[in-house]
Amino acid sequence: MKTQNKNKLILSLLFLILIGILLFFFFKKNNKQEFLKVVFLDVGQGDSIFIQAPNKKQILIDGGKDKKVLSKLASVMPFGDRSIDIIIGTHPDADHIGGLYHVIKNYKVGVLFEPGSTSESQIYKSLQKTIVDKDIPHMQALRGTDIILDKEKNIILKILYPDENPIGWETNDSSIIAMLSYGQTKVLLTGDSPIEKELYLIKQALSLKADILKLGHHGSRTSSSEVFLKTVSPDIAIISAGRDNSYGHPHTEVLSILNRLSLKYLETSKEGNIVCEIEISKFVCK
Repeated sequence: MKTQNKNKLILSLLFLILIGILLFFFFKKNNKQEFLKVVFLDVGQGDSIFIQAPNKKQILIDGGKDKKVLSKLASVMPFGDRSIDIIIGTHPDADHIGGLYHVIKNYKVGVLFEPGSTSESQIYKSLQKTIVDKDIPHMQALRGTDIILDKEKNIILKILYPDENPIGWETNDSSIIAMLSYGQTKVLLTGDSPIEKELYLIKQALSLKADILKLGHHGSRTSSSEVFLKTVSPDIAIISAGRDNSYGHPHTEVLSILNRLSLKYLETSKEGNIVCEIEISKFVCK
């Protein structure tokens, strides 16, 4: 009889513990988020950016080169969340879309945006086949495309570039450039866009001033010209690159410009995931 009572007590305790765990994750998932969360994921030598608005709408921009993005996503997404509203592949290079293949295989995706440039790589072809197999709506992102994340709080991702169909272009030249805005706070995302495209945007007299800038092409000397950095004039720059990568990113020339302009910067290779919590008129990145 004593053994029976003891077993019942143990089962009751285990049941209460289970209920407690479930309640913890339920309230954690449903906890109201007032800030816009932008996470520059540490996916090694590549780019991947996860964005979640206060209304829980999500965007994933690029996915790195392999399935490493899956574990990084799991660390920043709500527990049990297996869907992403919008995915954007900035251009067809493997270190940007390689991981998107695995994301699409493992998550329900609402819509996918790409610039319209193509590639003959097997990674690109596999991604395109998976998009078709999963019947994911597929749209071209050109200037004039506004992606509304949170209508109530007026959080918008504006596509600034390309401004024409980039079929046949070199892949980096077609890289999507977008401005994310929440009130007075702005984030400029540049993919692998080269200096020539930076100068082109400046000549277009677009509003490029931003509080946070994701440096182009992982801090390569082929991007982040001094005139562009002065024009954007960010409070902080983010460098997404792999530790001890074979390309030497970020290049010393770019770091010298950042230091000369007294621009603070953070690197995923040193910080891991870089999380920016953004409000209407302020932000913090760590």
